[in-house]
Amino acid sequence: MASEEASLRALESLMTEFFHDCTTNERKREIEELLDNFAQQLGAWRLCLYFLSSTRNDYVMMYSLTVFENLINKMWLGVPSQDKMEIRSCLPKLLLAHHKTLPYFIRNKLCKVIVDIGRQDWPMFYHDFFTNILQLIQSPLTTPLGLIMLKTTSEELACPREDLSVARKEELRKLLLDQVQAVLGLLTGILETVWDKHSVTAATPPPSPTSGESGDLLSNLLQSPSSAKLLNQPIPILDAESEYICSLALECLAHLFSWIPLSASITPSLLTTIFHFARFGCDIRARKMASVNGSSQNCVLGQERGRLGVLAMSCINELMSKNCVPMEFEEYLLRMFQQTFYLLQKITKDNNAHTVKSRLEELDESYVEKFTDFLRLFVSVHLRRIESYSQFPVVEFLTLLFKYTFHQPTHEGYFSCLDIWTLFLDYLTSKIKSRLGDKEAVLNRYEDALVLLLTEVLNRIQFRYNQAQLEELDDETLDDDQQTEWQRYLRQSLEVVAKVMELLPTHAFSTLFPVLQDNLEVYLGLQQFIVTSGSGHRLNITAENDCRRLHCSLRDLSSLLQAVGRLAEYFIGDVFAARFSDALTVVERLVKVTLYGSQIKLYNIETAVPSVLKPDLIDVHAQSLAALQAYSHWLAQYCSEAHRQNTQQFVTLISTTMDAVTPLISTKVQDKLLLSACHLLVSLATTVRPVFLISIPAVQKVFNRITDASAQRLIDKAQVLVCRALSNILLLPWPNLPENEQQWPVRSINHASLISALSRDYRSLKPDAGAPQRKMPLDDNVTDEMLSFFLTLFRGLRVQMGVPFTEQIIQTFLNMFTREQLADSILNEGSTGCRVVEKFLKILQVVVQEPGQVFKPFLPSIISLCMEQVYPIIAERPSPDVKAELFELLFRTLHHNWRHFFKSSVLASVQRGVAEEPMENEPQFSAIMQAFGQSFLQPDIHLFKQNLFYLETLNTKQKLYHKKIFRTTMLFQFVNVLLQVLVHKSHDLLQEEIGIAVYNMASVDFDGFFAAFLPEFLSSCDGVDANQKNVLGRNFKMDRDLPSFTQNVHRLVNDLRYYRLCNDSLPPGTVKL
Repeated sequence: MASEEASLRALESLMTEFFHDCTTNERKREIEELLDNFAQQLGAWRLCLYFLSSTRNDYVMMYSLTVFENLINKMWLGVPSQDKMEIRSCLPKLLLAHHKTLPYFIRNKLCKVIVDIGRQDWPMFYHDFFTNILQLIQSPLTTPLGLIMLKTTSEELACPREDLSVARKEELRKLLLDQVQAVLGLLTGILETVWDKHSVTAATPPPSPTSGESGDLLSNLLQSPSSAKLLNQPIPILDAESEYICSLALECLAHLFSWIPLSASITPSLLTTIFHFARFGCDIRARKMASVNGSSQNCVLGQERGRLGVLAMSCINELMSKNCVPMEFEEYLLRMFQQTFYLLQKITKDNNAHTVKSRLEELDESYVEKFTDFLRLFVSVHLRRIESYSQFPVVEFLTLLFKYTFHQPTHEGYFSCLDIWTLFLDYLTSKIKSRLGDKEAVLNRYEDALVLLLTEVLNRIQFRYNQAQLEELDDETLDDDQQTEWQRYLRQSLEVVAKVMELLPTHAFSTLFPVLQDNLEVYLGLQQFIVTSGSGHRLNITAENDCRRLHCSLRDLSSLLQAVGRLAEYFIGDVFAARFSDALTVVERLVKVTLYGSQIKLYNIETAVPSVLKPDLIDVHAQSLAALQAYSHWLAQYCSEAHRQNTQQFVTLISTTMDAVTPLISTKVQDKLLLSACHLLVSLATTVRPVFLISIPAVQKVFNRITDASAQRLIDKAQVLVCRALSNILLLPWPNLPENEQQWPVRSINHASLISALSRDYRSLKPDAGAPQRKMPLDDNVTDEMLSFFLTLFRGLRVQMGVPFTEQIIQTFLNMFTREQLADSILNEGSTGCRVVEKFLKILQVVVQEPGQVFKPFLPSIISLCMEQVYPIIAERPSPDVKAELFELLFRTLHHNWRHFFKSSVLASVQRGVAEEPMENEPQFSAIMQAFGQSFLQPDIHLFKQNLFYLETLNTKQKLYHKKIFRTTMLFQFVNVLLQVLVHKSHDLLQEEIGIAVYNMASVDFDGFFAAFLPEFLSSCDGVDANQKNVLGRNFKMDRDLPSFTQNVHRLVNDLRYYRLCNDSLPPGTVKL
């Protein structure tokens, strides 16, 4: 006893030292090693049992439980049965004796350790494990402890981790499912008892503003007056102990619902009880009473009550998330929706005392989130199922959802609700597409709701109606998607507007356009306030209130212009003629606005508040150009129509647009506006391409500006865009004109002079003929840029370059990249040198994909470069540099040049059969396959995924796995490597893809797989005995369909790991029979 006491004191002092601030890392490592060595001893658990019952030191208790955990999960098989019995008896006794005094984290850990024993031994050696839990729950004194044990059991046994065999996992799930009915009955009983007990003693509440709702929207949802009456009962005030028990019971239910199937075990009375508790989340009165009664304890109680509501909603959402609903459960589901929408009605009820928004603000934020989750699940998973029920009024539900959405107290809450509307609109769109005959009926049913939604979303993006909220949005910090909070808000809102437009184009347009018009009037009216001052033009609006109103109007106009641009796609294609006049009205207005902005130069005007109004004016101008650009496809379609009718109206539109764009292509214009103008110019030149574009004076001006050597150069981005536009005007064919009217000779001369002017400075760098030639070592960055140029050249102009020139370039590169040069470039990890090699490999990818015989002579030297020069340098390096590009090149070489290796014609393969297929360049093919195999042994998961995809593609397209060379010498090597990867869990994210690849390989020769490969694979496995190998082999059923086969593969891998774990846990010298 004295030695145990001394050990405990020593352990306590070690633990205190370990967690002390002054202890060095080195000393911590020493202590850790000492403790690990102690834990590995088989008898260590006895001392730990003594420590647990004799110490109050948290660190010591936690360490002792970790020793037990390690013993049970990793060494249990080797523990003598007498010791196991003692442990199974002592730990529950210890828990029962101390559960009220132990810190909660120690108590929970002790529960988990006992559940771990149950996971190993129940029911064979620990037959009363589950019965004990049920007894704990039924005894009032130990109910909380029993519920904690139940939740832990559900977590650890229903979806156990890797360290169990598949058979045991299936057995545990079956054993638990057998207990589900009893468990759900117990939990229902606990919740009902607490509710009933406190309902009886609850004081009569004051008249509730939510009572007497029988005549409301959803009264027909509630199947009987009795259920409505039940849900209208006052919510009881619970004591702290009852709150705690109910929260544990609801946590248990939420976890159970995550894995048990929907069935009759989930009774109507259980569902009703859960809904009673869901009401705690939306009972503001109770929270108010708690805070009015003053004490902090009452406030905490109010929060706890809210938490019960959150937990109950979690239970409901777990059930809601199940897509597979048995027929017999559909009625329960309908009842769930009815009861939840009763709560929704409660939350969104407007009365004098509360607006909907203030009520939502008073609710627990987590409760509102859970409720929103419920609504999302309802719309995404169950709406199509429920809509057909005549007693479910979907339109009334949408009315409530509308109120709920537009009274959300937070931006995130509003975004989440917009997502729900997006799901609903997608559902409606797909429903209409699948039932075109009912289109009118469906739209008529929802028309009012959609118009209301559209109007309100448009109001929400306007400062005129929603200034306070919009000013809270951050418009500076970029998120992961490179957009600000304001941009995200606007984008999500405009997506809803666009989806309504798709369903109700006429209504949407007639709602949006007048709003746009109102703001345009303000903008176009600014001209009358412009006065000339000494330094230029000034906007004579100075009163603070007027400036603020102008700021709001300009911000709104900017948003509405984006909205109009977003709708452009709904005026083209089949509906072009039907919606022509609306689109023309929009485009004419946009052209007018852009021209107005450019003519009076609003972007350069002085204002009373330059930091606010100037960016506003620039943004409106830029957005009007962007909106007009969005209509370029409509203009292209109009161009085709105008070509047939030769209409002046179209010519005027394009000419005026160019008049608006040209003044902005200047170094004096702000970058934002300049780039918008350049993008519009590119769209006109590339998408619309009218014949007369080149003859417009404004376009001639742009040509002159760009080719004028004395003109100041634009910023790089703008310069590139303008050059692209001008080049496209000359290069791209005019639509609707035959080849002989395209005027190619004239356009070619013009293009040559354009290129000559643009490359003037570059060509002036050419060395003199008389100067001595000397080689300059090239900087990596210069080489990188040159290779980028050649890559673009090869991608776009291979044919035009001609064979001799192309061959010369390729040969030059092949000579340039020597082994030493490659090694220098690649070994500087992440360097420009690596990028240069990657670009070179990309050029070769283009070359090997070229059809025809022109570049075939280069294949041997390309493969040789890959396999003899690049691959040896990168093969063993952990860095991913160059590898992805190299393997893509090898894949493209095989994929596009299959006959370089496999010559046989279709006729020959029919006559001789596949087995005789002749092969060429076999050593190169084998080397490439070996490189793919080696890549699967490396840790880089991206490369693994890419290369597995390449092999699977080659099999799909070229039957790689069926080729004789692969089948006879490589097939089972690949299967072996893939299985080892699964066993070692090194690429667990790709489990599914690996399983499918193993199936595709094995399916080439199932007989060989089952008869030869599998026994050989098992016999070569170390860490398992002969009997275990036999069991593994027997359990791998000879199924030949994909789902069963992959299931067998994962079972084999899981059980092999489990057996190794078991064998490692046996004490040294154990005799295995």
